[in-house]
Amino acid sequence: MNLLVQSPIQIAWVTSDLQTTETALTGLLGARKWVRIPDVHFAPDTCSYRGEPADFVAHISLSYLGDMQLELIEPVRGENVYSEFLRDHGPGLHHICMEAESPAQFDAALVDAAEQGAAVVQRGVMAGGIQFAYVSAPQAGVPFVEIAYLSPEIKAFYDYIRQEQK
Repeated sequence: MNLLVQSPIQIAWVTSDLQTTETALTGLLGARKWVRIPDVHFAPDTCSYRGEPADFVAHISLSYLGDMQLELIEPVRGENVYSEFLRDHGPGLHHICMEAESPAQFDAALVDAAEQGAAVVQRGVMAGGIQFAYVSAPQAGVPFVEIAYLSPEIKAFYDYIRQEQK
């Protein structure tokens, strides 16, 4: 997968308790401030899970270590790649995220992933201009690789969060 030779932009964990995981990663990694985004709704008209429309909610918490985004995801309701992971493995490292620089590169990365046998498990489009897809990547030593296209508006929001860390 050509996109995977670039550096990851995010490391993400799935948890059943944001506060506990924030505290642990603050102590372990030195993350300084977490920004919580509660009740993020992934709607069935814009999100799919295992090829079917998905309707679920998750709490998200973001922090940074330098330029690396740390993401914590606590599934709240509905079936999704996060609740499946938590049920099957418990809390832990879930994915790394690779950024596509354009919607065309996003599409090309998904084609490339499929050609290499990495199946898309979940994908969607979020308000603000995020396109995302999780591909199963056991050969990468991490359960999933997320491929994401971030709009300029989302990048500005993430830059604001990053500046809050200083």
